[in-house]
Amino acid sequence: MNAPTAVTLHNRSGDTLAAWDYASHTAPDENAKAQVILVHGLGEHAGRYGHVAAALQAAGCAVRTYDQCGHGKSYGAPGSLPSDTRLLDDLADVIDATRATMPAGQKLVLLGHSMGGLVVASVVARKMRPVDAVVLSSPALDAGLSGFQKMLLATLPAIVPNLRIGNGLDATWICRDSAVVAAYRADPLVHDRIAARLAKFIADEGPAVLAHAALWSTPTLLLFAGKDRLVHPQGSRAFAAAAPSAFVQSHCYENFYHEIFNEPERQEVLARMRIWLDHAIAS
Repeated sequence: MNAPTAVTLHNRSGDTLAAWDYASHTAPDENAKAQVILVHGLGEHAGRYGHVAAALQAAGCAVRTYDQCGHGKSYGAPGSLPSDTRLLDDLADVIDATRATMPAGQKLVLLGHSMGGLVVASVVARKMRPVDAVVLSSPALDAGLSGFQKMLLATLPAIVPNLRIGNGLDATWICRDSAVVAAYRADPLVHDRIAARLAKFIADEGPAVLAHAALWSTPTLLLFAGKDRLVHPQGSRAFAAAAPSAFVQSHCYENFYHEIFNEPERQEVLARMRIWLDHAIAS
């Protein structure tokens, strides 16, 4: 794997986003098959995706990762969200900054995991920026909220939008590889904070994306886990059922936990993604 290059990006408000570029392993970036922007999930950071970037590099893609607001080395208190659409606006700004340095004709692919998958899907559903292809890994399209949690989210964000509490995620269920779980728990950049506004964003935006599924027109690979306890797999199933099959290819790994790129069978998942991307990029 070619070592990543640290990049400092700024959003439209002037806030700093920590980012990293991984050059294509097989060709200079100007000749890379595609440029991929990878968006991480809740409570984690882009540094956990080096092996995914390496697989994409080996497939001839250039990769950019970044830490979202309130995560990793980017701006914001852990789990915070300054405005309702900030994560979407930041991704749009990252897309703009990335496109500004891409060669003409090169394709742009968004890859998002969990909350990152929701952010990617929402940017595409809202048509905030055109992209050529999308990969969604266990996207948070259904947070699996109870009636009581929904009631709290109907009131708390309006009263104390910046109140940050534990997100309730049990690291035991991120994947079946105990070494990955141990590293996650020991990672100083991983946190369990979530602001009321961020929780409401996740709760509201999933149904909004599902409502748009029937109109989906971007080539998309949807990969999700059948034994996911961190997001409800029914959200992905509902999206796959409603979206046009001409644009959305889905696969459920029935015995997997949430982080499908970190499961013991991760090479199988990465291979499926590479094969799909080769076809999507060539189309």
